[in-house]
Amino acid sequence: MAIITISREMGSGGIPIAHKAAEKLGYTLVDGEMLMKVAEKYGLSAEALEKADEKPPAFVEKQDYQVEVDLHQIELIILEYALKGNVIIYGRGGQDLLQEIDSVFRVRVTAPFDLRVERWAEREWLDPDLARKLVRRSDQQRAGFIKYYFDRDWEDPLGYDLIINTERITEETAVQLICEGVVDPDLQENKAANKKILKDLIIRKRIEIGLLSSEVVEELNVEVFVKNGKATLTGTAHSEDERQEMLRAAAACPDVVEVVDRLRVIRYRNYINEN
Repeated sequence: MAIITISREMGSGGIPIAHKAAEKLGYTLVDGEMLMKVAEKYGLSAEALEKADEKPPAFVEKQDYQVEVDLHQIELIILEYALKGNVIIYGRGGQDLLQEIDSVFRVRVTAPFDLRVERWAEREWLDPDLARKLVRRSDQQRAGFIKYYFDRDWEDPLGYDLIINTERITEETAVQLICEGVVDPDLQENKAANKKILKDLIIRKRIEIGLLSSEVVEELNVEVFVKNGKATLTGTAHSEDERQEMLRAAAACPDVVEVVDRLRVIRYRNYINEN
């Protein structure tokens, strides 16, 4: 069956819906709890996961660079679970990360703001004013995360196949809608083609992590394209040494069969030293 992604707003009821849908379908649920369990295998500490997970950049150069590396590691985890199949990707921009895969059922769970505040206050035993601030901040962070990293409006209905308003629809009905929708004939997997695309996306993500983690690469101005294991690097390097390091890092990634070099070396003049 198709991969499911669930985008949700705080207090919308997305958590129990995702758990019940995963249980009913026999799917693996990839959520914050699952990420925390496997994070160490990918070199992610609990603190690093917290800083990078569904957060827009802080615009502090050194901090943002590390957060970007950690975010790519989170995306690698999601892609590798997606390759296994029968998964629900909960949040984390899954619908955008997997936009090249045509067998993804994209679900959004929403509810009116005031109702979400009320639910969150009851669930967490919070003062309503504090719950209101937390829900608003969560909305802003997640919307900013999607806008910055995927350049898409979080609330755009065209980004989803099914939108569920839990103001009136019960959890049971929501789960039923998801389970019925995921078997729609138009979403049936072309397994061979989708697996190839996912494998290439995983290779690309590993290359990006390798480039970002390199001590030689000063600033990454490179785009990576992968098809059938063939990686193409386009963009700029500051020096020939940096260019060679980029090519070496790409070639060193598992499953890369060839690296195509379309990098340009542009040596930026140091005007501060000259004046």
